Amino acid sequence: MYTQTKQMENAQRWELRLYVAGQTPKSILAFKNITRYCKEHLEGKYSIEVIDLLKNPQLAEGDQIIAIPTLIRKVPEPIRKIIGDLSDEEKVLVGLNIRPIPVKNNL
Repeated sequence: MYTQTKQMENAQRWELRLYVAGQTPKSILAFKNITRYCKEHLEGKYSIEVIDLLKNPQLAEGDQIIAIPTLIRKVPEPIRKIIGDLSDEEKVLVGLNIRPIPVKNNL
């Protein structure tokens, strides 16, 4: 687990893709949230591609998008998906493997 976490920390570039459907409040919030998290935790090591499915609906099939907004981490592998407005920072960071899963001590 430590080795995998270190590999993720040393990854050169994070490629993220955010699928939205127009300028809805949830889509706008999702973009603001992921941009803020990336600036705080991946400064200079990320790119975010926003795909509007109202303009390019055919792009949903390739990444198997079933709900929006959906964030996909393309690189580093494995691919990870998070659905929603990305408001829960801890869940997003753990879900993208930017932050390791917290270990609970039963003491």
